[in-house]
Amino acid sequence: MTRLHTPALTTTAFLLASAILAYEPLDWLIGTWLDPSYSSTGAFYLVALVALAAWSLSSPLADPVSRHRQTAVLLLLASALIRLASQVLAVNVIGGLALALDVYALAVLLRTGERRRPVSAFWLAVLFLFTLPVERILQRLIGYPLQELSAKLSCGGLGLFFSDLTCSGTRIELAGRDVLVDLPCSGTSGLMLAMAFLVILNALYRPRLGAAAFWTVAALTLSLLGNALRIGLLAIGIAYPGVFPGADVMAQPLHDLIGYLTLALSLAPVLVFYRQRREPSTLSGFPGFRLPNLSRGARDLTALVFLSLALLIVSLPRHAFDVSEPGVPKDLPLVLAGEAGVDVALLPVEEAYFRQYGGQARKRRYGPMALTLVETSSPLRHLHAPDDCLRGLGYEVTFLGTRFEPVPTALYRARSGTGGDWLVAVTFLSSSGEVTHNIAEAIWLWLKRPGTRWSSVQRITPWTLSETRLADFEAAAGAALDLTPSKSAHFSIQEEKRI
Repeated sequence: MTRLHTPALTTTAFLLASAILAYEPLDWLIGTWLDPSYSSTGAFYLVALVALAAWSLSSPLADPVSRHRQTAVLLLLASALIRLASQVLAVNVIGGLALALDVYALAVLLRTGERRRPVSAFWLAVLFLFTLPVERILQRLIGYPLQELSAKLSCGGLGLFFSDLTCSGTRIELAGRDVLVDLPCSGTSGLMLAMAFLVILNALYRPRLGAAAFWTVAALTLSLLGNALRIGLLAIGIAYPGVFPGADVMAQPLHDLIGYLTLALSLAPVLVFYRQRREPSTLSGFPGFRLPNLSRGARDLTALVFLSLALLIVSLPRHAFDVSEPGVPKDLPLVLAGEAGVDVALLPVEEAYFRQYGGQARKRRYGPMALTLVETSSPLRHLHAPDDCLRGLGYEVTFLGTRFEPVPTALYRARSGTGGDWLVAVTFLSSSGEVTHNIAEAIWLWLKRPGTRWSSVQRITPWTLSETRLADFEAAAGAALDLTPSKSAHFSIQEEKRI
């Protein structure tokens, strides 16, 4: 009887186990690229990664002897442990981290760092992280402090040239015009592009750890300064329209053009002064690992154990660690602004989500107007800006800005493909009394007090609804749901359109 070739058996077992572990995270990742609610640009970073790998692989090997097969095995085992955490905790992003280690292992096996045109396997894996919905995560976790920092830097710069300037938190008043550094202006998009640009340079130049750390801090700092410059230019354009004659700095394409120019200006020093190491790296990865050679029997056993581990991991039950604690749900009013309420059923996908992760959601329609209330002790799971879900439902969503009277509220315009046009207003409030328009600020406050329950109050009204009726509905919803208005309560939809 002919014995199955052992190296082929080992390789097949490792490949099969890796595919089993990678299937679900990869399916989720591709879904984030295709789902409009994520607004993910991850596929573009994948194109950059593939281009770098292809550029390296099209060159011959500099050293015909490979010394890193065990490194790839070690990386795959580490990936399996991360995948285990992803499965047990039901956190898809952790599974994405496991995919990055898979990319590292694949690049090591393909020896991208040992070719005439070397590309670091480690930095290719880091670049893969940008294919995840990283920007969305950054906005939710550190978006609020980035807003505060960007506003402070912008105020510092504007104060050198303008005396009619008042700064308070994320609000800048210049020449009597109020400019808000809202979440889209936090700089996360520019930060992502800057860091990805640096990672590509690191993949090509393969710097030592000290040099990589220095340029990471430098690129991060320059990116923040560039975003502050962008906000300053936008504020000047809003306060002094004559600076950009006949152009609206908040309209396209000028708004994005200013952003790209300031980003390019901030990254110019990195491009000019970044230098390649004189002596080429001998490591295919960074950092590199050296393991003793394994015997044939040990390799076979490791492959079978890895395959068994993969099958066990994907069959484990999922228990999310951040399930919302049960609480007493708040009732929506039966009548609002003179209209009787009619309950609206949750979508099947919404019902399944709340069953799995806790929390409560209620929808009720009042004539042409509607109210949606979400309550949770885990806002990272349940709370989000309206554009996330509306884009996923096929709406074209435009962020209009923020008003602070009668309560802090973020405003959006949502247009459906069938011609529907809606004004969507959202406010977040906590059980301890905090009220904000900003999901990033809500999460930041919750991280400081994890036991706090948070609610999202979303008001949906036809775009053509009269201002009087809109104001009545807002006032009635605020009174019914304990949204505390300020003393100077006044609201004009025309003012919000202008923003």
